[in-house]
Amino acid sequence: MKKIIAAVVVLVVVIGGFFVFTGSKHSNSSTDSSSSSKMSMKELNIQFVPSSQADTILAKAKPLEDLLSKQLGIPVHVSISTDYNTVIEAMGSKKVDMGFLPPDGYVTAHKQYGAKVILQSTRLGMKDDNTGANTDKLVNSYKSMVLVRADSSIKSIKDLKGKKIAVQGATSSAGYIYPTVELYKKGVNVVKDSTLVQVKGHDQGVMSVLNGDTDAAFIFDDARNVVKKDQPDVFKNTRVLYYTKGIPNDTITLRKGISSSDSDKIKAAIIAVSKTDAGKKVFNDVYSWAGVTDSKDSNFDDIRDYDSTMAKIK
Repeated sequence: MKKIIAAVVVLVVVIGGFFVFTGSKHSNSSTDSSSSSKMSMKELNIQFVPSSQADTILAKAKPLEDLLSKQLGIPVHVSISTDYNTVIEAMGSKKVDMGFLPPDGYVTAHKQYGAKVILQSTRLGMKDDNTGANTDKLVNSYKSMVLVRADSSIKSIKDLKGKKIAVQGATSSAGYIYPTVELYKKGVNVVKDSTLVQVKGHDQGVMSVLNGDTDAAFIFDDARNVVKKDQPDVFKNTRVLYYTKGIPNDTITLRKGISSSDSDKIKAAIIAVSKTDAGKKVFNDVYSWAGVTDSKDSNFDDIRDYDSTMAKIK
């Protein structure tokens, strides 16, 4: 009888020890899981490239600070650069962690500083009927267009020779590279035979044509919608001379040095925000984005091909 009691006592102790051990293990794993969900970064600094007037873009982008901060649990700061290169250099020096970069800007940032694309934008496609109207299909590419006044004597791309053309910075795919390269392949070297006038923002390119300051402008399709509210006759008074091939949509890019864990959290947070009404409004108001989609470096090989041709144009 004593032996039976002793055996029961031992069994109870063993079982009790097992539950204490597993309970302790479960508790520790919960703690570890909780701590692993935290960002190692103390803050996130984001910079946008101005596609229109910088102060207007900043006001529209500011709500993203609170939206992302709530998702990530760290302070988020939004600022606007002066141009594409400013964002790239700021990411290279780690002053900016995340940049909303155009495709060519991303390629440059990746080549020079090891930046990594995490997402690409999606937009509704555009109708090629000079109305600026959308299709009902989401796409991850867009076109550049050469805009002239409706009453312009410029009837073909060959007529651009000797004319003044409004362009964006040298790293702008839609505002400089794609139209320049495609016109070059068709026998029109605007770098050599035209006068290129750099303006800040595609809306300013549209306005330069409307006001007669330039004869044409290289703009994204269809940047006229940006000024339509203040210039209701913009579609009546202008026309599209030329459309380029599709250009990969803009990127959300992280600087080199951000851990894969933090990168995954940032990506998940942006996707979550992009699905909220407030987030949709920010992306639409700033860049006319309809949402975001996964991306990878090889998506931008066409950009590299255009850059290679661009380097030969003198």
